[in-house]
Amino acid sequence: MPHVRALAVPLLLPLLLAVAAPLLLGGCTGDTAQGTNADPAQLDSVETPELGACRVLTPDDVAQPTNATRVVDCGQPHTAQTYAVGELPSSLQDADYDSKDLGAWAYRTCSKKFMGFLGADESLVMRTVVSWAWFRPSEKAWNDGARWYRCDVVGGGDQSKQYIDLPQDAKGLFLGGKPVDGWLVCASGDTVAGSVKIPCSQKHDWRAVTTIKLGDEGDPYPGDRLVQVRTRDFCTESVGAWLGYPVSYDIGYTWFHEAEWQAGNRRSVCWAKTDQ
Repeated sequence: MPHVRALAVPLLLPLLLAVAAPLLLGGCTGDTAQGTNADPAQLDSVETPELGACRVLTPDDVAQPTNATRVVDCGQPHTAQTYAVGELPSSLQDADYDSKDLGAWAYRTCSKKFMGFLGADESLVMRTVVSWAWFRPSEKAWNDGARWYRCDVVGGGDQSKQYIDLPQDAKGLFLGGKPVDGWLVCASGDTVAGSVKIPCSQKHDWRAVTTIKLGDEGDPYPGDRLVQVRTRDFCTESVGAWLGYPVSYDIGYTWFHEAEWQAGNRRSVCWAKTDQ
């Protein structure tokens, strides 16, 4: 039997933070609360945002519930692109500004459109360096009747200190086979939990290689212990196969808790200790 060292990493889902952070933060108005380099014409706007628009967003921008950062030409360096916009459904027209139902709807909507926009399935997008953020109107615009939503693809995740630039048009980025290492997520550090997440094109110690689906929509949360054990067992086998079943190897696995499950995530991520 091979010797396997398994390192658990219970974390918040990077994509989910784009939903959770706005839910936890109170909405407010003004340039600083609506994004860096804010456009006065967008501040407290009730108009639906422009589809396909590009911006230079930062992690601090993504942590806010609304955004009015200036649009830039997509041929110029940018870290975000709007891939979905629209009006909220009638069932949410009377929802509170920080409603959990609003956040759950945004998660389902933006994540589904995110996969379609990039041309990837759920397993692949969880193993890339790109994620998504969603924005709603400012609280002032909400009180004035605005009910739009905006989903942006961004060049980073919840642990990113800064975002990387996106291509001129990110649509179909992952169509046509396995993405290049510049878009796949790896980690540098002794453990996945304490590591810095980086593109696999950079020197690294860990690579996210597979995911496991733990349930379907509507299934009750299995509990922390069962999620961790099922993830560990699956990752031990799948990472071993990915490495070619060496005599000994290290694995990491990222599993998530009930809050992420209720928001729609049903997967854990398996990491292989490798510099390849």
